[in-house]
Amino acid sequence: MADGRVERNTKQKELIHEALKASNEFVSAQNLHRRLEDEGVKVGLATVYRQLNALADAGEADTVRMSGQQLFRLCGDDGHHHHLVCTGCGKTVEIESPSESWLRGISQKYGFTIERHTLEVFGMCSECQKKAHLNRLGDIGNHRKYT
Repeated sequence: MADGRVERNTKQKELIHEALKASNEFVSAQNLHRRLEDEGVKVGLATVYRQLNALADAGEADTVRMSGQQLFRLCGDDGHHHHLVCTGCGKTVEIESPSESWLRGISQKYGFTIERHTLEVFGMCSECQKKAHLNRLGDIGNHRKYT
């Protein structure tokens, strides 16, 4: 402790935890690191990765893989989190868990014993759907104009 290492690691851990808490959506380690640096916090990217993975391993943060990136998010304290995740903007909505009877039935059907589960459903939120629709209409209009 005399060298300040434990104190610094604890302070960095708290700063990373607070930055993650301030994010309403899933965030990558790179984006969280950039946000911390923009706020003047001196912390290495490897430390951010390490702390985020430690939070996930401890069950304090959820993690999903999207577009080849691991993303993190702090969630409520109930211990079980399931999400709808927009592939366009990253908006995340917590959803209710599938029923225990469904989980038991599906595990029995395939001869599994459930140890734990996660559920992330990926799609597009209504705002991204509207933008995609408007982009398609613009593309059709441009196509007609040039043919």
